[in-house]
Amino acid sequence: MRSTPNRITLAVDALIMIDGKLVLVKRGREPFKGHYALPGGHVEYGEMTEEAVKREVLEETSLKTRVSSLFGVYSEPDRDPRGHTVSVVYELKKVGGKLRSGSDAAEVELVHPSRVPRLAFDHSEIVADFREKLRRKLD
Repeated sequence: MRSTPNRITLAVDALIMIDGKLVLVKRGREPFKGHYALPGGHVEYGEMTEEAVKREVLEETSLKTRVSSLFGVYSEPDRDPRGHTVSVVYELKKVGGKLRSGSDAAEVELVHPSRVPRLAFDHSEIVADFREKLRRKLD
């Protein structure tokens, strides 16, 4: 999906922890083909963001999830090379399914939050913010 000039695209991204590890997908398509990212994607017309994030996670990871909380909104205009994209980021809990790649995800992986490689888009920033939240919970 491409943004058109002077238009904003709406996306969702997911933070899912399983056994103390973060779910990442390796992108199977450009932009950032071959790079790891958080599961997520674009919101379809008429779709609520909460439903979009669960749909995207299911499509990319085969996991059934529920939204546990809103994590944040990321809106830096150049966060996506395709155009100005605003992402609503949610924390989700696994409620079913078996972790395996699907749709445009070439691979899925569980990674300890302190060992996350450089990620596509601004997902490294999102994960850094998430790690800070986890650190504050432990304090």
